[in-house]
Amino acid sequence: MEKVTRTDAEWREHLTPEYTDTKTEGVYRCRACGAELFRSDAKFESHCGWPSFYQPTESDAVVLIEDRSLGMTRTEVRCARCDSHLGHVFTGEGYDIPTDQRWCINSVSLTLEPVAS
Repeated sequence: MEKVTRTDAEWREHLTPEYTDTKTEGVYRCRACGAELFRSDAKFESHCGWPSFYQPTESDAVVLIEDRSLGMTRTEVRCARCDSHLGHVFTGEGYDIPTDQRWCINSVSLTLEPVAS
């Protein structure tokens, strides 16, 4: 298999930031099934490269699964409706947020439904 090598600038040109840096107010839904997962008012800047939220819209919107891959223990986040992998949740990292949880969610797994103006 041929290896793809690009500079940081070339990657930025090729890949879009999706919903990492957007300030758009709205609802984040599962790209696979449309279930409401997060709202923009729970989104915060963690500078991890993926959108970060401090809580899901509802506690039953997601399912948490222990993930022991990559030689570590993490908590995987999946959509409760369709079981799609969304990302991971981390606790105790010291962010100034209400829950002390960083829901690190892959922007490719989300769609953003902006609030109607």
